[in-house]
Amino acid sequence: MSYIKALAGSNIVKVIPANGNASGSQVIGKALKVVCGNHQSYIPNMAWLKEKTPVTLCQVKVSPSYAVMPNLGANELAETLSKVIPFAATGDDRPALACVKVAQKNDKLVLIAADGFTLGEFSLDFEAGEAEALINHDDLKGLMPALRKAKRVKVSFEEKPDNGNGGLLAKSLVIDTELIKYKVPSQEGSYPDYDKVFPSDFIATASFDTREAIKACQSLLAVWFDDGTKGLFRPLILTIADGKVTIEAKEDRASMAIAAETSGEAEIAVAGNYLIKALRACDGIAEVKLASPTSPLTFTVDGCQCLVMPMSLPEDKPEAEAEDKPEAEAKPKRKGKGKAKAKTEAEVEEPQEAVAVA
Repeated sequence: MSYIKALAGSNIVKVIPANGNASGSQVIGKALKVVCGNHQSYIPNMAWLKEKTPVTLCQVKVSPSYAVMPNLGANELAETLSKVIPFAATGDDRPALACVKVAQKNDKLVLIAADGFTLGEFSLDFEAGEAEALINHDDLKGLMPALRKAKRVKVSFEEKPDNGNGGLLAKSLVIDTELIKYKVPSQEGSYPDYDKVFPSDFIATASFDTREAIKACQSLLAVWFDDGTKGLFRPLILTIADGKVTIEAKEDRASMAIAAETSGEAEIAVAGNYLIKALRACDGIAEVKLASPTSPLTFTVDGCQCLVMPMSLPEDKPEAEAEDKPEAEAKPKRKGKGKAKAKTEAEVEEPQEAVAVA
């Protein structure tokens, strides 16, 4: 991209495979021929690629007069991708959870991602049919800027026999715009049955502004300056009661209350960074539901469902017992005026996993 932007002499750039006009070594190297006005050059195969250069898979077809019958809004799809991709797992140890599941069902296009601690499900109005594909989240990241520039978008699924894999069907997600056709291959494997994770009965609900809650979480996480957890699993305690949602960070240190429409009373502890992720995905007035302190915290808004798994906090200890322990071993009290210290990074428990790896 930097090379093409640096070209001068014309506003039209011609890029083609090197032909017989190139030298023998250039043809063998599968070079590209680049012409821009009086500028002409040959780019060798694997140019500018280094060991750490990320590689994604996508077949691209460019046509300046490509006719598209849209079935989805381009900005709508780009915005949904920007919300669902952060929920996917990173790393190579959980390949299924590193993917976004794209499914066509019930006249909806549903995108699901989960990392074991959080889950996001987003639905868009779509055409009738049934199909699905598992797309690595890195392969989808590069499509968002292109979709925001596109005027028309058509999403479809493709299945073709894969002769190199015993004739099995090779699935692909196809995204057509008025200029470019993107074909992204589906990953092998199956996605966990995430529907079983959603709670069915709730003891408390609340509707509130997620933007206010994000600001509250960010300010409350700032008080964890002396615990050594580096923001990884800093718990926030969320309480629903009396027409407000209260978020606390460390007992008696900081708390913020947000006006809400509430029903019932409940309390749960969740990792602050995971809570902010879910709040950002909802983006507006959302409804939060709580089944129990050990069940996933559920956020719902039009076309969006998010889950955040709870954290286990230690039970209260008698004051005398807590004071007899060394400072590094004393556990924080949930209530009372004891002098117990906060847990260190090693003592803070990770959230429970929301989805088991298949």
